Amino acid sequence: MPVNLTAVQPSNLIPVPGVRVGVAEAGIRKANRRDLTLIELAAGSRVAGVFTLNRFCAAPVQLCKQHIAGGEVRALVINTGVANAGTGEQGLADAHATCVAVARALDIAPEQVLPFSTGVILEPLPVDRLIAGLPAAHANLRAEGWFDAAHAIMTTDTLAKAVSRQVEIGGRTVTLTGISKGAGMIKPNMATMLGFLACDAAVSQALLDALTKEAADLSFNSITVDGDTSTNDSFIVVATGQAGNAEIADPLGPDFHALRDAVIDVSIRLAQAIVRDGEGATKFMTIAVEGGLDIVECRKVAYAIGQSPLVKTAFFASDPNLGRILAAIGYAGIQDLDVGRLRVWLGTAAEEVLVAELGGRATTYREEDGARVMKEAEITVRVDLGRGRARATVWTCDFSYDYVKINADYRS
Repeated sequence: MPVNLTAVQPSNLIPVPGVRVGVAEAGIRKANRRDLTLIELAAGSRVAGVFTLNRFCAAPVQLCKQHIAGGEVRALVINTGVANAGTGEQGLADAHATCVAVARALDIAPEQVLPFSTGVILEPLPVDRLIAGLPAAHANLRAEGWFDAAHAIMTTDTLAKAVSRQVEIGGRTVTLTGISKGAGMIKPNMATMLGFLACDAAVSQALLDALTKEAADLSFNSITVDGDTSTNDSFIVVATGQAGNAEIADPLGPDFHALRDAVIDVSIRLAQAIVRDGEGATKFMTIAVEGGLDIVECRKVAYAIGQSPLVKTAFFASDPNLGRILAAIGYAGIQDLDVGRLRVWLGTAAEEVLVAELGGRATTYREEDGARVMKEAEITVRVDLGRGRARATVWTCDFSYDYVKINADYRS
């Protein structure tokens, strides 16, 4: 079961003016499941994106990068079941054919369509089935379609992930709604995840681009389930401009700060939902590293801890074998780290236990204290490197027996 993650309700999701969403059952990989999503954007919408850094990036990612750089985007199309990755020139042709079919349905140019795929790698996209499913998705387009879309983009997810909130900007109410998917092959930059966030704010393209990257860094690029960087990951932010606020163009002004805070908040909540629903997860872990010379080394340490199979399995067993944390810190890649200045705590919302200091076990630490903390579903590992003022946070989960089962049976 997901860790402290509840099922989203349709009534919790707020339509975004300028966005319509429709889903269909196209039989991409399995019959009788929603697996195709079409999102239509109003003319004049601005779109920014961040994509996987995997050199084997999927055909739709390659096409998305071209189209998003080329001008106005009017539609997104998402299929689940087959990733269209590792498919060569045919994969690119299939992604392009998808864009052409969407363009015909919406009377726009193929270059105005962004395609997204998620699912099994190294298998051809059944593009004929996808295109055959588009009329149904088109017919289902509606402002209230976010709930259905959150379910239609799932793969091994056990719960749909969706968030809405509203914020006052320039005397106008701005609505933000986002959906994401992902449960395994999760590690930036970025993870096997898709994230789509839309708002109706009016904001300049330059600020939207910068905000999307910052939001990704603080959310989807701060999570890990298993340390595997996927081929298809994409995070898209849309601003339709229909809220009626004056266009936000000043990065130092209060309007941008209000929008920034809201976008980052929704992004973090969507990213944390992916970790809480990590394949087989039973624990949600926050790895908070402080006292670094810069953010880069703080993130190195946080990821070394958060990705260690030995650390993750110890947390699953609630076994305070916490020397594994020290070992991970030691191999994180900080060559001049003075372990004599390092301190490590294990904590929950109710208490924090000092585990290590002065290069070894803290004199006050008792194993029963560590065991008590590790039985909780939400745990924080806090590390002070004692080197500076930089800090970084990464969210992760444990490794259970079910993680192996899920991935062993993924294609069956």
